[in-house]
Amino acid sequence: MVAPAVPLYGFQQRWIADRSRFKIGNICRQAGKSFMVSLEVVLDVIESGDLWVLLSAGERQSKELMRKVKMHLEALQAAASNIEEEFFRDTDITMLTITLPNGGRIIGLPANPETARGFSGNVVLDEFAFHRDSNAIWKALFPTVSRGYKLRVVSTPQGLGNRFHGMFTGENNFSKHAVDIHQAVADGVPHNIAELKEGIDDEDAWNQEYLCLFVDDASSWLSYEMIAACQHDKLPKEVRFADFDLNAYKLDAQGPLYLGWDFARHKHLSVMWLDEEVGDVAWARLIIVMQDVEFSRQEELAAGLLRKLPITRMCIDATGIGENSSEKLKTDFGAYRVEPVKFTNQVKADLAVRMRQAFEDRRCRIPLCKLLRDDLHAVRKTTTSAGNVRFDADATDKGHADRFWAGALAKMASNRGALKPEIIWL
Repeated sequence: MVAPAVPLYGFQQRWIADRSRFKIGNICRQAGKSFMVSLEVVLDVIESGDLWVLLSAGERQSKELMRKVKMHLEALQAAASNIEEEFFRDTDITMLTITLPNGGRIIGLPANPETARGFSGNVVLDEFAFHRDSNAIWKALFPTVSRGYKLRVVSTPQGLGNRFHGMFTGENNFSKHAVDIHQAVADGVPHNIAELKEGIDDEDAWNQEYLCLFVDDASSWLSYEMIAACQHDKLPKEVRFADFDLNAYKLDAQGPLYLGWDFARHKHLSVMWLDEEVGDVAWARLIIVMQDVEFSRQEELAAGLLRKLPITRMCIDATGIGENSSEKLKTDFGAYRVEPVKFTNQVKADLAVRMRQAFEDRRCRIPLCKLLRDDLHAVRKTTTSAGNVRFDADATDKGHADRFWAGALAKMASNRGALKPEIIWL
């Protein structure tokens, strides 16, 4: 292989030196795995002139990985065309291609079963634990590499039971590379471990994102697998209150709109979640996150959304400090459009079941966003010593599963997932 143009960390050197046909890496966040994987691809294409297909969790991730490919080619002074962008086989899926003078090609695509079976060549599955329908992708993909092609699988864990977990922990012919935060630092990555652990302030997240452990999410109400199945990379990520311009906001909605609002002021996040119902699927079109925002400004935003958009119904958390705002909006916009909801244990159980049913049935779509994913996963079902069922999450400086409850309130506004009371307690 051509020598890389920059010094590499120890684990990156070991990965590139490993010429195994099948390799899998369980690698912690922010250590340089995309840099490493894209560099190996570039070095191989320069040497062999082969085809490599890079399948990522979403379109944004695909573009970012291909930017790293282009960066490596430029650093190695390898003549290559710019990234060509086109649609994949009469779909709206963006395909990115770089062609080298020796005929080698590198193609970047968001992963799904159709793109996975689209080519015969060497393949990278980037952040494979986060791919929607990872089992279906695997079944479609493997025959395309059966004629001697190479396969690279890398990811940070996302719970148990998904294809990445099974591949890394199972007995197979993959060469396995494990790099947690301690190994990464030992190999030269300049991270402060104590500072990172204090900053993340979440034991499960620390174990998964940095220690690369496959966290048992059996106690979580929404598993990582359920969440991943409903992620869609073309939906907009959440927006902070300070960055949201109501006057400039446009939404060409084709279906009815439902708004959920989990109300807070200081201690927790205040979150508004807007769903558009398209057929039988709820698409999260807008998630606004507020922290330490005055009551009056939050009320103005809610009223502005109700005036500007044809929102059929809004359910708002009217527990404690939310009572006055919810009653005011109810008076201004009518009892049908605005419904105050007081969070009793029974109501929270109803909301939690609505949310779970939407994810289990894959009848919702949410942005591909780590903050949202972790918030949804944080809610747990517990049973008290008195036999009462509770749904709750640990409060941290990142919130109190506030996005979860806002999304559940949006489902309640649409009456999605309404169940008989006795079923809630199963």
